[in-house]
Amino acid sequence: MSDPRYWVGFSLIRGIGAARIRRLLEQFGSLQDAWGASMSGLRGAGLSRNLAEQVVYQRDRLDLNAELARLDQIGVQALTWDSPDYPSLLREVYNPPPVLYVRGEITPEDSLSVALVGTRGPSVHGKEAARRLAHDLAENGITVVSGLALGIDGIAHRAALDAGGRTLAVLACGLDQVYPARHRELATRLMAQGALISDYALGVKPEARNFPPRNRIISGLSLGTVVVEAGIKSGALITLRFAIEQGRETFAVPGNIQSRASMGTNQAIQRGHAKLVTCVQDILQELNISMIQEQRDARQVLPETADERALWEHVSDEPTHIDELVRASGLPTEKVSATLALMELKGLVRSVERMSYIRSHS
Repeated sequence: MSDPRYWVGFSLIRGIGAARIRRLLEQFGSLQDAWGASMSGLRGAGLSRNLAEQVVYQRDRLDLNAELARLDQIGVQALTWDSPDYPSLLREVYNPPPVLYVRGEITPEDSLSVALVGTRGPSVHGKEAARRLAHDLAENGITVVSGLALGIDGIAHRAALDAGGRTLAVLACGLDQVYPARHRELATRLMAQGALISDYALGVKPEARNFPPRNRIISGLSLGTVVVEAGIKSGALITLRFAIEQGRETFAVPGNIQSRASMGTNQAIQRGHAKLVTCVQDILQELNISMIQEQRDARQVLPETADERALWEHVSDEPTHIDELVRASGLPTEKVSATLALMELKGLVRSVERMSYIRSHS
């Protein structure tokens, strides 16, 4: 395997991407030789004068041993095209990242991965769909891939972790920082059951232009991409387009036709850009993946008392407000509130928002 120092060195120079790395390897045989090449040699490899000058300028100022020490200090591994642990699915796409920074661990089982992405401001429907799909994917041994963003991404990561599964988060910045900052605790938890991943070197800030390339890695790491909720101009649809270009399966969860958050997903389904998804079986069947984990033997929890059964009849997959449950069941408000609290402890129902409840499926 070639010396990773020079791969890391070139990753620190803006403008040196996969295509130029290939040209440098073709011209010099190794990145170590390319690192020490003359201006004319770099120009001969197709670099512009400005970029060749930047390489010469940077290499005289960079301490590559110190850069690797920085990575090691915070537990970051640099995987290159030469690394045997470089993700096999990502290796298959056109011009994959020459260097992939990993904090945590990518394992062979992550070759069975599905991306789950969507809006940063999901509805109750979107939150529940994301939670259920990610949970069920994880229960079936599928690694959930997303971007650690607010909204659907964060919900997907948490649901996979809660199910005891694995999850990978692709960041649009260096791994010495977490974006958004409010997901630091989630990122720490995630590294124990998966990995934070980026193709950006330490110190790179989460600039807007970094996110589309990040989305390309999300889809590239995955057998298929599922969009839960997305507006017409959502970044999640960029991930979907990358998945199509990469020849991967694409899915979308249908939503309320009057909701702006579902306009992009509904349109993707309508135009044949994504297959409609209503449950995890739709994804597993399309990907030709059998149930990997045996179904749990525990008996299904059912309502036990007359009050629980009365409320159970009026709770569904759509949020139902407690006032409506009082009217429908004919029970006093205090009784309904106490019974719902007990049912939530048993895992029968879940409180969503604004004093509304849905049936729990986990």
